[in-house]
Amino acid sequence: MKKLIAASIAALAMGVSGIASAEPIKIGMITTLSGGGAGLGIDARDGFMLALKNAGDAAAEIEVVTEDDGQKPELAVQIADKMIQSDQVDILTGIIWSNLAMAVVPSAVAQGKFYLSVNAGPSPLAGALCNENYFNVAYQNDNFHEAMGQYASENYEKTFIMAPNYPAGTDALTGFKRFYGDDVAGEIYTQVGQTDYAAEIAQIRASGADSLFIFLPGGMGIAFMKQYAQSGVDIPVIGPGFSFSQDVLPAIGEAALGVKNSSSWAKDLDNEASKKFVETFQAEYNRLPSIYAAQAYDTANLIVSAAGKASVKDAEAFRAALKEADFDSVRGKFSFNTNNHPIQDIYVTEVVDEGGVLTNHIIATAFTDHKDAYAEQCQMQ
Repeated sequence: MKKLIAASIAALAMGVSGIASAEPIKIGMITTLSGGGAGLGIDARDGFMLALKNAGDAAAEIEVVTEDDGQKPELAVQIADKMIQSDQVDILTGIIWSNLAMAVVPSAVAQGKFYLSVNAGPSPLAGALCNENYFNVAYQNDNFHEAMGQYASENYEKTFIMAPNYPAGTDALTGFKRFYGDDVAGEIYTQVGQTDYAAEIAQIRASGADSLFIFLPGGMGIAFMKQYAQSGVDIPVIGPGFSFSQDVLPAIGEAALGVKNSSSWAKDLDNEASKKFVETFQAEYNRLPSIYAAQAYDTANLIVSAAGKASVKDAEAFRAALKEADFDSVRGKFSFNTNNHPIQDIYVTEVVDEGGVLTNHIIATAFTDHKDAYAEQCQMQ
């Protein structure tokens, strides 16, 4: 199960420009590499490692130890404890799922370790449980759903909403309703990992809804969209980018065409960092990158930028270097709010067929310089 990946084992000369010291940094990546959510973790891992490869000598002293959490909170906790106590990592990262993040992050930062999130952004960690050593380089869970709530409020009148019953799912529907309002056609929380949606589809059909908002990442979204297409229900689907990210679109197929969704990044975003990322990811892995890969790529580049300014052993200095976010993000503009969560633009994208390949293109900007709703609850003001 364990995979050891080293960005490089070569010694880094003290005189290399832009490197604060030759001290190594050891990163523990806990992510999902098996089961129904494996595609998300694989993309995150691959995006992270690609950034280190592209960084060249600047990442020569960064070592990454990767382990599969199997999408199980208890296993993620065991791995984190081992990485902290035995592997003596300096930084933890990689968790995709919010219930796993809630199980791992508070203990890790309490032990003085840095945790940088490539994906999961549960609301407590943005608010009351924020911590100076916790940086979310992706988003706060509500953000993409807030964007689709805004979109639905302008385009529909009776939206039915559905998400899995775990922290990211509750954040999803909370975020959607924050901008749409509470007057929805219906609301369902499904089981995490559910694969049969016949009962939910029947309820959607009978609801009188004029649109359907779903947050069903990974295998859940694939299973739902296939069954929904076969059901003959003719209610347009919208959702966050997670439900229609690049890693799942080939499996969903034509049922995804035309679906509007939201994201902080898409492959047609026009900046040099994004163009390099897409080009090198395709060359390295022979597939298009997803939002999970993009967020992890940015996370690795943030670490590289901070390592060029401060030693990870000097927590205060390294923390300040992270806070500066002095790296070329694939998203273009990127900065941290007071709670160490992103301030960023959120886009509306549409699933299109590009030369026989399904992908997302940006069609509108939902929010500019968007901040999460929980920063005021964070003591770091």
